[in-house]
Amino acid sequence: MKSEVTKLDGLKRRLQVEVPPEVVSMALENQYKQVQQVAALKGFRKGKVPLAMVKTEYRSRVEQEVVSQLIQDHYGKALDQHALDPVNFPEIQFESFQEGQPLKFSATFEIRPEVNLKSYTGLEVQKEKLEVKSELLESILEDIRKSKANMVPLIELRPAAMGDVAVIDFHGRVDDKDLPGGSGQEYLLELGAKQFIEGFEEGVVGMNPGDTKILNLSFPQEYHAKDIAGKAVEFKVTLKEIKKKTLPELNDELAKAVGHDSLQHLKEEITKDITSREEKRIRDDLKNRVLHALVEKNPIEVPQSLVAKQKEVIIEDVHHRMENQGMTHEQFDEYKVKWDADFQKSAEFVIRSSLLVSAIAKKEGLSVNESDIEQRFQDYAQQTGIEIEKIKAHYSKPEARNRLSFQMTEDKVMALLLDKAKVTEVSRDKLKPLN
Repeated sequence: MKSEVTKLDGLKRRLQVEVPPEVVSMALENQYKQVQQVAALKGFRKGKVPLAMVKTEYRSRVEQEVVSQLIQDHYGKALDQHALDPVNFPEIQFESFQEGQPLKFSATFEIRPEVNLKSYTGLEVQKEKLEVKSELLESILEDIRKSKANMVPLIELRPAAMGDVAVIDFHGRVDDKDLPGGSGQEYLLELGAKQFIEGFEEGVVGMNPGDTKILNLSFPQEYHAKDIAGKAVEFKVTLKEIKKKTLPELNDELAKAVGHDSLQHLKEEITKDITSREEKRIRDDLKNRVLHALVEKNPIEVPQSLVAKQKEVIIEDVHHRMENQGMTHEQFDEYKVKWDADFQKSAEFVIRSSLLVSAIAKKEGLSVNESDIEQRFQDYAQQTGIEIEKIKAHYSKPEARNRLSFQMTEDKVMALLLDKAKVTEVSRDKLKPLN
């Protein structure tokens, strides 16, 4: 077998391989004999068809199988011969196949970059100082009060004002047709909450109970329903009643209504929850900052095939989250184009940091073994209450297990990097933005 490597752009390589004619002939002969053992043609018993007839009847099929097998075998041998480590499936091209001639083919692929670690100890990073502000606690307590608010009829006779809850009947029309989903009876509309399009709530302000009014408005140009975005709409609105929200007092009684022993206990539990969430957010941010510092100190070239795959993963994840927030496919297509450069940058960062983490793990001997994985399963089962057998079943798939193994390896590397890093705690407003 002859083979040679051509360096193309970046990490792309073309491997050209020539399989000797005698190897091709032997592979063909062996394949024909295998087919002969099971061949059944009219006038011959199974396995008794003459080899010459087998070659005539099954030539195309046999040649395809032999070419496929020879390429697979000799591609692997050529990779070993040149010590190449591909990161993606090769693009195979071969010349027309002829019996008695060498089989020539080429394989084009990207290789894993050689990672020369320059600096990964003493990384200088900022860490946000944990500060649980009283304003956040008060905001949550106020939300609890609002969730337990009572609606009471307005006693005084006056027009509707911002902050009131208007009980309305309404009916919308667009293009002289009823607006689908644009009608309601006895609807509770909190004026100022911006539940409807701009101008609707403002139009109700000033109405008296029993009044009927026509509101001529327009949907925003960026409205989520493209068929009515930017169009004029007419709403017929009848104000039936005005109500006011009355909030309960912030006391032990309210705390007991939401499942706590006292107001003090409620405040303590909320503070614990805020602290836990903030600690996790700060840990995640610190990890991100360490990885960014690592990438900045250790520039490496990345395989674009891996970047392209990672970019697809990121886009799909963002699409799923945006869809849950009400974004349409058409809107996301526009969003994807607008933020393409950011998606590309994020994907390159993920691949670059992953390669560096793997290199550090190898250099420092931070491997993950079966006992580590078993302990992770037990910890997870204890934390979640999920049966350990179900957890093991989920991670029995190679893809899921590989992800878990890398995540655990990354955790070990991160612990090492943090232990050796120069971390400076600063308040949130002093944090430097990541590039």
